[in-house]
Amino acid sequence: MTSTAPSAALVELAHAHGVATDFHDWLGAHTVISETTLRTILGALGVDAGSEEAVAASLADAENRPWRRTLPATVVCREGWTPWVLAHVPHGGAVRLTVELEDGGTREVAQVDRWVDPRVVDGREIGEATFELPGDLPTGWHRIVAHLDQAPVAEGTETATLVVTPQRLELPEVVRHGGVTGLMTQIYQVRSAQSWGVGDLGDLGELASWAATDLGAEFVLVNPLHAAEPIAPMEASPYLPTTRRFVNPLYLRISDIPETVRLDDADRARVDAIAESVRALDTSDTIDRDAAWAAKREALGLVHALGLEGRRARDFERFREREGDGLTTFATWCALAERHGLPWTQWPVELHDPHSPAVAEFAEAQHDLVQFHMWLQWLLDRQLGEVQREAKDAGMSLGVVHDLAVGVHPHGADSWGLAGALATGVTVGAPPDQFNQLGQNWSQPPWHPERLAELGYSPFRDMVRTVLRDSGGIRVDHVIGLFRLWWIPQGEGLTPADGTYVTYDHEALIGILCLEAQRAGAVVIGEDLGVVPANARDYLHERGVLGTSIMWFENTDDAPTPPEDYRELCLSSVTTHDLPPTAGFLALEHVAIRQRLGLLTRPVEEERAHEEQSIAKVRDALVARGWLEPGAGPSSVVEAMHRWIGHTPSVLRAVSLSDVVGDRRAINQPGTEDEYPNWRLPLAGPDGQPLSLEDAMQSALAEPLFRATDGD
Repeated sequence: MTSTAPSAALVELAHAHGVATDFHDWLGAHTVISETTLRTILGALGVDAGSEEAVAASLADAENRPWRRTLPATVVCREGWTPWVLAHVPHGGAVRLTVELEDGGTREVAQVDRWVDPRVVDGREIGEATFELPGDLPTGWHRIVAHLDQAPVAEGTETATLVVTPQRLELPEVVRHGGVTGLMTQIYQVRSAQSWGVGDLGDLGELASWAATDLGAEFVLVNPLHAAEPIAPMEASPYLPTTRRFVNPLYLRISDIPETVRLDDADRARVDAIAESVRALDTSDTIDRDAAWAAKREALGLVHALGLEGRRARDFERFREREGDGLTTFATWCALAERHGLPWTQWPVELHDPHSPAVAEFAEAQHDLVQFHMWLQWLLDRQLGEVQREAKDAGMSLGVVHDLAVGVHPHGADSWGLAGALATGVTVGAPPDQFNQLGQNWSQPPWHPERLAELGYSPFRDMVRTVLRDSGGIRVDHVIGLFRLWWIPQGEGLTPADGTYVTYDHEALIGILCLEAQRAGAVVIGEDLGVVPANARDYLHERGVLGTSIMWFENTDDAPTPPEDYRELCLSSVTTHDLPPTAGFLALEHVAIRQRLGLLTRPVEEERAHEEQSIAKVRDALVARGWLEPGAGPSSVVEAMHRWIGHTPSVLRAVSLSDVVGDRRAINQPGTEDEYPNWRLPLAGPDGQPLSLEDAMQSALAEPLFRATDGD
């Protein structure tokens, strides 16, 4: 892409819309964003910057835009704040404001004695009135109402969304008074005798119960359970879902559906035969999601045909009413995918708009299929709730902690159903850095920041609210994406280096996240690894959002950061899913993978020497603390590293199930797709042979690692 420097006017327009015009790269070099990139990114935001004349017109539009509407689309503030709200009406007209509380109450809003000269906008003289919201409004989702009741303004009302968020998300009592330890795992890896080729919600309940009862675990952190495609091929990465609001029915435990007892003999025999036919999937060396889903899809169809009765039918109807249009839209997309295939961009053009008459006609004609996909989400909601109850009954204080992916698949359900809230012509990724000098393109469409505000942040709220339901917490992958995201223009020959940062209203997004977590009684963990904007961690700390620390990444003065210097408001662990399990890392499994796939940027001998030096520093630090004997074997190093984490002040500490069983294989190799079986490897032992959940619960390493991580 051309590197022509932008004009001063283009820079001003970019700043007006939160688009960065420069940044410092990973080497500290000051980089100016090209004119072409800025024009393209502004175009994705719906801002005409195609010429200098267009830039001038767009600058004027940006200045006048607030004056064209009576109220801002959304006002987000914290509890106790008294922000000003500006109301715009034809000059000489009168306006008064009230707040309609979500509980049905009404509050008057006082006008501030503040004169602002009127402005001529689109040929009309517009005045500005200033109001101050009262500081005692309760947290929640409210409405500001502008009452237009005096000439020359026509009588009527205009409304805006008002969100009052907590000043700070307070930790649950058990976490507040000392750190707690939990288990983390990719649940699809954990297959049992009851699984159909993929670890499911029944397995999650069993795992949580065991971890709480036998190990004293207070939580279990799992991979994103977001929905994938309803037809093959199903995306393997849980971090590239079709939607983040709804759940993947692949995780359903068929035998836990109450209606299965009503199957007649023929259908019962068919379901048993299906279960038997996929038995081999539970011992295979790779996870075959497509085969597992094909089996479950057939069995679920037989169960759905039975219908619902009594309280179960009433409960399903309440669920449909609660989830509203979002559920209907998602279920309709799933039905369309079954009938027309994917990607949806290849459907007949009249089906591209979810609100079109053609889509409505399809939904009516395929009513039972749409209902089927709604029913699946209801079953998932009920099974997830049961897992959380089981975890809490077993003694967990937090229970299940869910993971929220950064974004969604470019051709998924949200790209269709929430197209109005997403930017087009761009994808999300990361600029070049020391780990990937070409940069990263995650192929995900970003939220459109201005449209989110226009929608009252409802798509973001609904997504967060669903993930938080029946959970003890949420881990937000790449939480810095709530501050800014690296937008990459789409087009032939364009690379991640041709992108730039676009900022988001983090006060609104993180405030809403804290509000919904407060209502759910949940903790929020921000994955704040890598390049972090200045003061972002301080801001997250102020709002009560936990950070993330991985021992391999925590270094001070070229040595492992002392445990006592770790952050308190933090989830700390030895490893993460983007690294091999600890035993594998010590054996340089990550170097072997990168050598095999041709991903190394320097000779393998140099790479090994560098990694061995890093590991030696960890060993030396553990020996110096008296937690490791010189020359001790890998299992002793793994235990000592967990003891290191156990002596941090971090309020949450996590043990990977892969470390518990001595697994060595990396679950994900960043920077690869089909070259490595990312997200498709089952849990395995030190010999690389698949392990069942029953085997994992017998691991001799489980108790020592948990005792060490508890600080014993």
